[in-house]
Amino acid sequence: HDINSAAGAPPPALGSSDATTVMLKNVPNNYSRAMVLAMLDGEGFSGAYNFLYLPIDFNSRACLGYAFVNLTEPSLVRGFWDHFDGFSRWILPSRKVCRVGWAGPHQGFDAHLSRYKNSPVMHESVRDEFKPVLFQDGVRIQFPMPTRLPRAPRVRQRENPPAPPAA
Repeated sequence: HDINSAAGAPPPALGSSDATTVMLKNVPNNYSRAMVLAMLDGEGFSGAYNFLYLPIDFNSRACLGYAFVNLTEPSLVRGFWDHFDGFSRWILPSRKVCRVGWAGPHQGFDAHLSRYKNSPVMHESVRDEFKPVLFQDGVRIQFPMPTRLPRAPRVRQRENPPAPPAA
């Protein structure tokens, strides 16, 4: 994911684009996927998105500070962008101010479905709360089965791993 490609991109002009996937940046690192979903719904966007992915550091279990949201219609992008660009009413204390940018290189529901269907993040060893999710009319739906077996994600080892237990 190229986090910087979307930085500073102006919001779309109404009707000028069929792009629907945005990136929420500066999400507090202690936020979970459930918190982001509750925020989106609580701010009036329930049913307005059909894909959400909040990347997580598997070692620390902290989010990486950004999320991908695909809106169901291009016409919803402007209102979503205007609402969340500058958003800071987090449910946990944070000084972070949300910024919205275009997601890239993947854009749209089908592109994200293809991108993540066989991704290591969909491996059975990954907890459900760390996986991308799909929605239809505001209700979570099952991710399609992979077309090949996803490999387990690579988890970077800490520099100073804990000592093995004494025998």
